[in-house]
Amino acid sequence: MAFMVKSMISSQVKNLGFGGGSEEQKEEGGASDPAAAHGMTREEYEEYQKQVIEEKMERDAAFTQKKAERACLRVHLREKYRLPKSEMDENQIQMAGEDVDLPEDLRKMVNEDQEEEEDKDSVLGQLQNLQNVDLDTIKEKAQATFMEIKQSAEQKCSMM
Repeated sequence: MAFMVKSMISSQVKNLGFGGGSEEQKEEGGASDPAAAHGMTREEYEEYQKQVIEEKMERDAAFTQKKAERACLRVHLREKYRLPKSEMDENQIQMAGEDVDLPEDLRKMVNEDQEEEEDKDSVLGQLQNLQNVDLDTIKEKAQATFMEIKQSAEQKCSMM
């Protein structure tokens, strides 16, 4: 019972960062070698640690790349809609180090949007918009405006 209380207290002190964990290991006679604690030889444990570190580096690199791609998209949208630039996005793109492009799906979407805008801005796009307009109404309004201008000009001329 006293050993159990001492063990609980030492583990609580250890969790607080005051030490006390070395006594517990000595009393239990546990292995101080982490490889033995995981049931591996020293070489296997070192190889395992290398693999863990390499995998973490790969995940971090992929995450940084994704963040840079998203930042690139935000930069593109800011340019398109003439919004102020963000230093944070520029920094994320620079952190990626390599040339960062939009992901393929997003690039297709952007290209489609650009093509639509170009079509709207072209002469053919303007002509298509004119098809939707009622030409008779425009003709009537133009004639009415012309008549009003003609009448006001005649009135001004008759006064002189």
